[in-house]
Amino acid sequence: MEMLESYLKQIQRYPLLDAKQEIELSKLIEAGSKAAQEKLVQSNLRLVVSVAKRIGSSSKVSLMDLIQEGNMGLMTAASKYHYSFSTRFSTYAYTWILQYMLRYLYNKTSMIALPHRKEELLRKISIAQNSYVQTYGREATVDELADLLAVSRDELSSVLSCSYTVTSIDIQTSDDGSSTIADLIPDTKYNPEERYLRQEKIGQVHDIVNSLPENEKKVICNRFNFAYEQHVPTLRELSSELGVSAETVRQMEMRAVRKIREMAATMRMEELITA
Repeated sequence: MEMLESYLKQIQRYPLLDAKQEIELSKLIEAGSKAAQEKLVQSNLRLVVSVAKRIGSSSKVSLMDLIQEGNMGLMTAASKYHYSFSTRFSTYAYTWILQYMLRYLYNKTSMIALPHRKEELLRKISIAQNSYVQTYGREATVDELADLLAVSRDELSSVLSCSYTVTSIDIQTSDDGSSTIADLIPDTKYNPEERYLRQEKIGQVHDIVNSLPENEKKVICNRFNFAYEQHVPTLRELSSELGVSAETVRQMEMRAVRKIREMAATMRMEELITA
């Protein structure tokens, strides 16, 4: 308890940011400033504590452990956020923080232990994914990870299915890091806390997607794997199917994500963040 109280006092010294400051920091981060990224993270540490208290109050896990896990999600969000996104950083970061915490709770409370080989492969996947991001500036697809780890796609998919959050957070299909709607894609694992937090928004997200122009809808549904297919089409494959350039498909995707994010900002996600 003393450690938690000390931590809470420590993070109070970091001032909150306004929208203009977030944009300025995002531009500096884009230019390679680690100090700017650190400042963006520090100024949002209280958001992590708020989320941790909300979802950890009924669990037996250490609040500090949950906060540390949420901080990892916050750092991921800071590395992906871009000033062109039409949303505040806290809105964008909330999903990442929540995902990391829910994964931690799931792993801590799950009664099913993974076989050692699968556990080891999951560890290697995490390392390979981080390395790939550092090298290429984006996260690897399932196929790319399979090549990197010299395992079959089927084996990799089998291991990934053991962790309900891998599909929605660790395996990205969007080149611009727009993960906020990936959190809302249905998956095959059941988790009461995660289901409670997501169920209310799933229908709303699908309504938003269905309201998009047909081509944008097709791009989003394929790129974010709404049908949970084995293969996620590349930009080139979709460009061939739609009869347009890969760059046009990329712009469609970004435009659709922006529309979804703008509409989602008026829903309960915003209320959860400011509550």
